Parts: sequence; structure tokens; C-alpha cells
Amino acid sequence: MVTNRNYRRPTLIGTIFGAMTLAGVLAAAPALAANTIDVSGVGPVNVGVDYSCDAPAGVAAIKAMVGDPNADSPSATGTQNAVTCDGAQHTAVVILVGAAGEDAPLSAGQTVQVRVALVDRDDTVVAGQAKVVSLG
Repeated sequence: MVTNRNYRRPTLIGTIFGAMTLAGVLAAAPALAANTIDVSGVGPVNVGVDYSCDAPAGVAAIKAMVGDPNADSPSATGTQNAVTCDGAQHTAVVILVGAAGEDAPLSAGQTVQVRVALVDRDDTVVAGQAKVVSLG
């Protein structure tokens, strides 16, 4: 009795699976890379951010929280609703308001943790970043 094995089928299946995986990764890469946010500066009353986002991401605002790195809650928060999502790099400033409503909730020389995020209309984070910095 003679047994013939088909060695081409596993190779064909592997090639098709690899091509489909590669196509999926290449299609998803621009969408994953397009929504970014980075803290560019922190002052006692504001946070500067550089961001980029695509319109389909549904970004509605930039939110910031600043406070002691070991605290349970932020000392100050802020929201910037003027967001442009066209895939290009943009800069924005988020004005901070203290937890108790004070105008200058932070002081020079203070070490703080800064959390910034691009959020959609439901306050779901699309992209975010956290940094620990010392105020100058």
C-alpha cells in the first residue's frame, strides 16, 4: 500500500493565514498610531499638551488631573473642549482649577503627577499619559 501525503496544503494554509494577519496589522497600525497625547509643560495653573487624533476616534475633550504622586485624589483638574481631530499634531492648554475651587492650586517647586487624556463624549479614554514632574 502506498501513502501519498499532500505537503502543499499546510504551506498554502500557512501562507493565507500569514497574509491575512499581515493585512490586519497593516490596516490597524494607522488607527492605533493616530491617537496620541503628550504633556509638553506644566505650570501652577495650566498643563500644555501636544496631541493628535483622527475624527473616527470620537474625541470630545482633553482632560487633565494634577496632584501629589502619592495622593488618593488630584489637587487640580481641567478640561479643554476645543479639540481638533484631523490626524495632524496640535497643541492645547488645559486650565486647572483646584479641588476646592482655588485659581492657583499648585506651587513652584512642587513635585506632581500629571495625567492627561483624550476622552470621548462618554468620558472613555481614547489615549492617555501620566508623568511625574517638578514645577519650575
